[in-house]
Amino acid sequence: MKKIRVLIFIYQMGGGGAARTLLNIINNLDRTKFAPVLVTLDFDGSYEKELKEDVVFYKLPTKRLSRSVFSLAKIIRHEKIDIVFSTIPRVNTIAIFAKVLSFSKAKSVIREADNLGGSFITNLQLIGFGLVYRLSNQIISLSEGVKENLVKRYKIKPSEIKVVYNPVDLGSINEKVRKKDIESNLIPLFKTKDKTLVSAGRLVEQKDHSTLLKAFANVNKEIPSKLVLMGEGPLKSKLVQEAKELGIEDKVHFIGFKSNPYIYFKQADVFVLSSLHEGFSHVIAEALATGVPVVATNCKSGPAEVLDNGAYGALCEVGNVEDMTEKILHVLTLNKEEVTTIVNNGFTRAAHFDAKKIVRRYEEIFLKTLEQ
Repeated sequence: MKKIRVLIFIYQMGGGGAARTLLNIINNLDRTKFAPVLVTLDFDGSYEKELKEDVVFYKLPTKRLSRSVFSLAKIIRHEKIDIVFSTIPRVNTIAIFAKVLSFSKAKSVIREADNLGGSFITNLQLIGFGLVYRLSNQIISLSEGVKENLVKRYKIKPSEIKVVYNPVDLGSINEKVRKKDIESNLIPLFKTKDKTLVSAGRLVEQKDHSTLLKAFANVNKEIPSKLVLMGEGPLKSKLVQEAKELGIEDKVHFIGFKSNPYIYFKQADVFVLSSLHEGFSHVIAEALATGVPVVATNCKSGPAEVLDNGAYGALCEVGNVEDMTEKILHVLTLNKEEVTTIVNNGFTRAAHFDAKKIVRRYEEIFLKTLEQ
């Protein structure tokens, strides 16, 4: 049987959640039915080395998304692509135009991954994206909340959107936790009597690390603790300065991006997400899979869905230092039996997002799209 050739287009296979999601989809596609082709711009990505060996991988000769459309169209024709799959608005628009300009029979499937919008100009841009999205053959939303946003701000009909949660590669996570050791210079962060809080995400406004730092300062006054922040980003120097101003610079540790954050999650007492907005919050599901209790902001739209409205982790108000402090302190003062219950419940919840189950859903959508 002829395999269905799926081209996956993304800016780069970097350290963000979108790249990790596509990595999980690519590696878990049924190879008896699908042949994946990955295309990125001319950037090196930290997840490239984790791709399976059979993935056909192209890097376009440009770092400008706007200049990639014709090169991408050429690859679509040359590789005889059946499905063009992409995520993130500007990448989606380029993928759609490239599919049209390829003059091929390929179908376009796009994925929306965040709750965007707010200002008048941004909302106008989203309406523009919505007009382009209508040229695709199928739209996927990674949560019910993102679907609502697509309907409200992009003006997409609900019937044109299918919801598919992010795939979490539980097998890979378990293997990395089992076979990898914490870097020797970071062992002291976890081998202490202090409680350890961890968070992972780019150091950008969306993640609202400022609120997390203030809440941590309060927590540390009650219970001696450490805060380990994983990720890189433009706000690092600003956040380092904020930690100094709060008098916690010796308690906050910026350890950069980690391709295997799970060994650090596993050693922590609580994982904290402080975001202003999310589409799904892949990292929460991954944290549950490693067996660490979670505290997350109840932002639109992912955390409440991942944690089933607080059944599998604590939700706090966005930007509310006091509420976040209270929720973290509650977790840190639980007895061993209570923590064990939370951890086991977390494993159960993470299983709902197992990549093997979620990728089968993507495969069904790809097949149905080809039948249109």
